[in-house]
Order: sequence, then C-alpha cells, then structure tokens
Amino acid sequence: MDIQTTKLELLKIILENENSEFIQRVSDFVKKENKDFWNELSLSEQKEIKKGIEDLNNGKKVSYESFLKKIS
Repeated sequence: MDIQTTKLELLKIILENENSEFIQRVSDFVKKENKDFWNELSLSEQKEIKKGIEDLNNGKKVSYESFLKKIS
C-alpha cells in the first residue's frame, strides 16, 4: 500500500469517527509528532549546540578516536 492510499484511509477513519476522545488522541499524537525538537531543548543546550556548530565552521574539531580517548 502506498503512502497516499494510507493517508486517505486514515482520513476516512477520522472523518467517520464520532468518538471525541479518539479524535482528541489522534490530534494530540499529530501535534506531538510535529514538534521541533529544538524547542524542547533548554537554552543552555541550544547554546552548546550553536557553539559546536560555530566551532566546526571555524575548523575546530577533533577526530573520533581522540574523542573516544577523551571520554574513556
């Protein structure tokens, strides 16, 4: 079954369903799946990631092997 067929079948199920609890659960699930993980991070986590990207862009990096030695 292709994705378009699946979407249409899901839409049909939702449209035919009169159970408000079911509709709310589907709605909550869809909203949760569409969240951007970035907004779920703390400001300090966002800052660290931005700094890491900036460091990479400036050529500051370490090899994977070096990293493993550092954390072992």
